Amino acid sequence: MISEKWAVRGLRVFLVVLFGVLLVFQTLSLPGGIAYHTQQNPHDAPLRWPLTAIAVFLVLCVQVVLVATWQLLTLVKKDRIFTTASLKWVDLIVWAIAAAWLVFVGMLLFVGFNADDPGMPMVLFLVTVGITVLGLLMVVMRALLRQATTLRSDMEAVI
Repeated sequence: MISEKWAVRGLRVFLVVLFGVLLVFQTLSLPGGIAYHTQQNPHDAPLRWPLTAIAVFLVLCVQVVLVATWQLLTLVKKDRIFTTASLKWVDLIVWAIAAAWLVFVGMLLFVGFNADDPGMPMVLFLVTVGITVLGLLMVVMRALLRQATTLRSDMEAVI
């Protein structure tokens, strides 16, 4: 079984790699790809900047989750995960997921009312449901963290 120490180290390495890849996508790939698409399809030209803003914002939401996860790993390493300090980072994750969810719901409604085939609305619906599940899971995990923090505080008071 992999130890907690190695799992935290490995996760940190991949968080840095993922953050770097997302930064490249956020600044180069997504804006460039959207610009290219709108040049090739002039009827989509009015959507260039709104789509670019949405794409950059959604990547930013993921980056916020990565930074908050890094901070939670720091608290795990210091054996302070069951303190109130960890709740603010979990709250940040919940808010980032909620912001992304709102954007996807807006896209789903816009595309759903304007689409002439069900493919893209179904993809957006799938992603929206996935984000909903992730967000609700984080709310439950936050409640569990709060309960564990309270129990640890009570146990420390008794000892």
